[in-house]
Amino acid sequence: MSEITRATPVVEYTGRKGGIINGANVTDPNKILPMRYPWARTHYKKGVANNWVPEEVSMQQDVELWKKQGALSEDERHMILWNLGFFSTAESLTANNLVLAIYRHITNPECRQYLLRQAYEEAVHTDTFIYCCDTLGLNPDEIYNMYLDVPSITAKDEFVTEMTRSVFDPNFTTEGVANTQAFVHDLVGFYVIMEGIFFYAGFAMMLSMLRKNRMVGIGEQFQFILRDESVHLAFGADLINTIVKENPDIWTPEFKTELTNNIMRAVEIEHMYVDDTLPRGIVGLSPNTIKQYVEHIADRRLERIGLERKYHKDNPFPWMSEIIDMPKEKNFFETRVTEYKTGELDW
Repeated sequence: MSEITRATPVVEYTGRKGGIINGANVTDPNKILPMRYPWARTHYKKGVANNWVPEEVSMQQDVELWKKQGALSEDERHMILWNLGFFSTAESLTANNLVLAIYRHITNPECRQYLLRQAYEEAVHTDTFIYCCDTLGLNPDEIYNMYLDVPSITAKDEFVTEMTRSVFDPNFTTEGVANTQAFVHDLVGFYVIMEGIFFYAGFAMMLSMLRKNRMVGIGEQFQFILRDESVHLAFGADLINTIVKENPDIWTPEFKTELTNNIMRAVEIEHMYVDDTLPRGIVGLSPNTIKQYVEHIADRRLERIGLERKYHKDNPFPWMSEIIDMPKEKNFFETRVTEYKTGELDW
């Protein structure tokens, strides 16, 4: 699949007063038609098309492999546990951000409709890790306390929490240049960093197991989560770019530098997580290759919101795009490359 490297995407804007934020005085949040931002509706429909629940996926093979002595190496088991530990609480953190912070500041009804859809998907993702822990018989105290007990996971959660502190202030508003910048700053933390960088090393690790036909139940669920997150990212980028388009005064050189530095710091933290989760590498997967992938996707995230690339690294895992593009009803092991759809979401 060819790379999608467009900078700021085209988003429809009618020029009417109000905008996607600060529009409560001119926008009836209960009146979704006529739509002002058709792209929000498009993302909503893509989310619906991806609909799934974890119980659709059999984990019998996973259980047999997990319990069979020597079937998985210690490094593989460590990698699986560390990724379950990160994602199990990261999905709840993301849902809380949406429901408690972002939703109340977005006044446009079709965007709110998508945010409700995304919140539902975060609940499904949270349920996925309950299902995985219960099925494999894992210790929930161990898995769900990793965000406190494992320094590299703690660092990721704390970085996002610190980056998104403004919008949780009950007195915060998006009125004025400084506050609009603060809101965009936090959206970059939510969408670009948490969902767009901090999730993707784990995706690469777990989906590499799926490609080897190992722990396929968990792998298929990660595949579905990856598809959901691709739509979340696309919506988040369009949301950020629309706010910037409607509030051009916020897009100063200093602000762009601040956002770029935040994303680069996130890459450093994700490198630490890679070293912690996969210290020695496993067959077909090395820490350095995953770090290269993280830098590659960081450049894509930067470009997608109109910032300059910093790493200029090739994608070492082109099969990640294939997994995103593959129709939901297809089996990854039975699908020819020619059957993959040309995607728009792997940015």
